[in-house]
Amino acid sequence: MLKTLKSYFGYDQFRPLQKEIITSILAKKDTLVLMPTGGGKSICYQLPALMMEGTAIVVSPLISLMKDQVESLQANGIIARALNSTNDETTNANVRFECRQGRVRLLYISPERLMSELNFLLKDIRISLFAIDEAHCISQWGHDFRPEYTQLKILREQFPQVPIVALTATADKITRQDILKQLDMKDPQIFISSFDRPNLNLEVRRGYQQKDKIRTILNFIRKHPQESGIIYCMSRNTTEKVAEMLSDYGLKVAVYHAGLSTPVREAAQDDFINDRVQIVCATIAFGMGIDKSNVRWVIHYNLPKSIESFYQEIGRAGRDGLPSDTLLFYSFSDIILLSKFAADSKQQEINLEKLNRMQQYAETDICRRRILLNYFGETMDHDCGNCDVCRNPPERFDGTIIVQKALSAIARTNQQIGTHTLIDILKGSASQEIIEKGYDKVKTYGAGREIPARDWQDYLLQMLNLGYFEVAYNENNHLKITEAGKKVLFGQTTAQLVTIKREEKAARTRKSAKNQTAEQVPLFGQTSTENQDDRLFEELRQLRKKLADSQAIPPYIVLTDKTLHLLATLKPTTIEAFGEISGIGEYKKEKYGKDFITVIRHVLKV
Repeated sequence: MLKTLKSYFGYDQFRPLQKEIITSILAKKDTLVLMPTGGGKSICYQLPALMMEGTAIVVSPLISLMKDQVESLQANGIIARALNSTNDETTNANVRFECRQGRVRLLYISPERLMSELNFLLKDIRISLFAIDEAHCISQWGHDFRPEYTQLKILREQFPQVPIVALTATADKITRQDILKQLDMKDPQIFISSFDRPNLNLEVRRGYQQKDKIRTILNFIRKHPQESGIIYCMSRNTTEKVAEMLSDYGLKVAVYHAGLSTPVREAAQDDFINDRVQIVCATIAFGMGIDKSNVRWVIHYNLPKSIESFYQEIGRAGRDGLPSDTLLFYSFSDIILLSKFAADSKQQEINLEKLNRMQQYAETDICRRRILLNYFGETMDHDCGNCDVCRNPPERFDGTIIVQKALSAIARTNQQIGTHTLIDILKGSASQEIIEKGYDKVKTYGAGREIPARDWQDYLLQMLNLGYFEVAYNENNHLKITEAGKKVLFGQTTAQLVTIKREEKAARTRKSAKNQTAEQVPLFGQTSTENQDDRLFEELRQLRKKLADSQAIPPYIVLTDKTLHLLATLKPTTIEAFGEISGIGEYKKEKYGKDFITVIRHVLKV
């Protein structure tokens, strides 16, 4: 396994969980993989595909995603192909021919195309494994549900011996269970990697008007000269307005939204991937097919509709592991508009609950990273130090008794109530529901009388964000106590809550809306490596661009920014030493070694 990893991908060691996942797949076990964007999901099925007999079938929802993956594999000397509607029939015929000859190691295919090939190509070739990428698309609870994915259950019926690997970066507990059920996975091995992306700096700004936003964005971009970034906007109209304003300041900006023609969208994506433009202003239609490893920042001009969407979109920054920055703007008008969208959607309840959680993230006084991780069922017992809340920490107090009262009421009602009923119980309300259901008889009835209802709302929000209970939105939004919550309830640990300061907070918000327009954005994480020769890095970047352009592939597919930084820091002067750098496999060593060594020796004058 390590030999294959080094030879094809240029890495000396696996990332967390990769080895265990690959071992499970090689043992032909059904496997569910949850790993954050940039965590190394692709290698989990690509490496077994190189070690197993036959062709791996990779089901992918987007043509741009397939193209990117296929180009990356081919750049490592691996025979990978895609069957999709952008190929002409001659190309697709050639791909089928190569597959029947047993030459293709990985075949990328859309779910629709997979169905049409089921009784033809797939019956004629030896299949090593099925990899279902972006597997959350199969679940009605997933944030990006796609009906065409629901037909994939047929794979288990028709190919009972072939292992199925489902991979996603964004799936909460309910979505995970649904993926297993929809794909009819047998005795699956489940691997949940940490969702933490410590290299991402998280920041939120509330209540800014358009003028303030643009000024802040320009400030932000000045801290990232020449570095790629994405600005996500809620509407098509806003993407065009923002792009126009930034272009007026001399920035190279592309626009991407579903209202543009396919050629215009493809050109925008192509310009961004190939570093011909620095910034893309886009709606959420953009990015799922982007594997660009050197996106250094992501800005949300408006509040996203769910934490899954937000997490996936910020996940497009810093995929190479280098420091990257994220900035979220949101205002009351965003909430109103998104609530309307959610209320008008087919899954009204789910979408309103998901929006509610996104709003809670934006308004919290608790470490933002802890909230993100808790949402995906991962507990972090310390603050991250790399978000705006951690940099300006609020005042806290021992809130153990308050938390115990709330959790006790949830437990005594058999975890069958929502927040509204919980507050009614704690406040000792004599509402019809409370009396009818006998909740006025539980021991904690009225136990929180002295705390105002709106403060209870705030404390419960904090408890949710700290991971003491979760909301089961597939069970009428009932509250369920977590393991972390049980420890507080039974006195095994204490709970720190944030002191509520309403008047001060309101005054501070008004003051910040007035003053922050002129405020300089703090200096964010720099991408330069200690001991790096910056002139050499720039020369290597120019060479990479030239090599990429000559092959009509994106620069990051030649070598990633991370590998370039290592070259500019370690300065290898022989082909062998070049091949030892992380991210450079045998194929790239042979193909590019001479060119890069020539530049390094020239700059170092050796």
